[in-house]
Order: sequence, then C-alpha cells, then structure tokens
Amino acid sequence: MWDEYDWERFLQQQDHRTEKYMDLLEKYLDDPHRDEIIAREMGWSQLLDDKDWSAEVDALLNDDWRPSGEDALLDDEPWSAPSETFEDHNLYRAAFALTVWIDQLFDQNPSLQNEPAAVKLGTHSALASAKLAAALSDEDVDEIGMTIAYLKRALKAITVSMDAAAQLLSEKLITPSQHCVLQQRLFQVRDGIIDLMGEYRREWRRRFGSEGFRS
Repeated sequence: MWDEYDWERFLQQQDHRTEKYMDLLEKYLDDPHRDEIIAREMGWSQLLDDKDWSAEVDALLNDDWRPSGEDALLDDEPWSAPSETFEDHNLYRAAFALTVWIDQLFDQNPSLQNEPAAVKLGTHSALASAKLAAALSDEDVDEIGMTIAYLKRALKAITVSMDAAAQLLSEKLITPSQHCVLQQRLFQVRDGIIDLMGEYRREWRRRFGSEGFRS
C-alpha cells in the first residue's frame, strides 16, 4: 500500500513526463515524423513500429499507476469515504465558489487580468479546485495515500493564492474590503483541506498503524 509520500513522488514523475511530452509535441507538431521522434525521446521503443498511436500514447502517460502487491488490509468494520460525488462535497463547492468570486472580481476590474499577482491568484485557486476534484473523485477507499497527496497539492495551491491575495492588497490593486472577503474564502478552503487531510491520515493510522505513516 502506497502512502501519501509514495503517491507524491509518483505524481511528480507523471507531471515531469507529461510536461516533457507536451514540449516535444509543440516542438515537432508540424514534423511528418513527429510521432516517431516523440516516441524515441520519451523512451517508448515499443511504439516505434506501432501504427496505432492514439490510445497507446495516453496509456503510456498513465502507466504503472499502482504498486505491485496492492492487496488491501481488511478490518472488521471497513471505513468508507463519503459516497457523494465531488461536485456535492462542501469543500469542493467552497473552492468552486472561490473561483467564481475571483472571476467576478476580474470582471469588475479588467485591468487585474494583466497583473502577475492576479494571474497567480486566479490560476492557483483554479488549480486547487481541480486537485480537490481529483482527491474527492476517488471511489477506491483503499487508495488513501493518493487522496492525501492530491489534498496536499490543493493545499499548496491555496497557500500560493493567499500569498497572491496579500500581494494584491499591498500593491493597492484590491480594496481592504475585497481582500477581507477573499481572505475569508481562502481560509475556508484551506481549513477544510487541513481537516479532511486529518481525517484521512487518522484512517491511515487506524488501518496500518503509526509505523506505516511518516509524519
């Protein structure tokens, strides 16, 4: 069973591979031998003689996603994550409402869209919402480590958003009242993520003991 740190390393590796693939795709987009070049650069030797690329490339970007020997440890009273979809989860709804509020703020002051701090605020708040959707969409309750890893990424994105909001205030690009509302919404999401991470970590300890968790 992978813990949150195993999953974080895996997600970082996948990020790197995806970025490399997108860079190669952009670089060789118009090359008639694009697919062969990309396969060679990515180390996909098994595809060099394959004519059907569409499904194989997507599969290779997401291969080896589970560790071997993944049999779950069973308890007398198995724990289950909330059955609601991520769209119905209060934490995701708060994060989504935050992105809507930020969009409305930009609509009221279009000049903000060209400010680096505002761009950082918008992109990272949206990223936090996306990472929460990934964490809350997992129906496999045995992959607690993966859920925590996505929650940590959402928390990191919200922290960056909070720094960006403070910068907007210090540069007088938003009013104190706007910052107050923004800060309340950011803290609501941040605290919700921290609480949810605590719930999943407690469940990890209950299942696998403290020796299976690196604090």
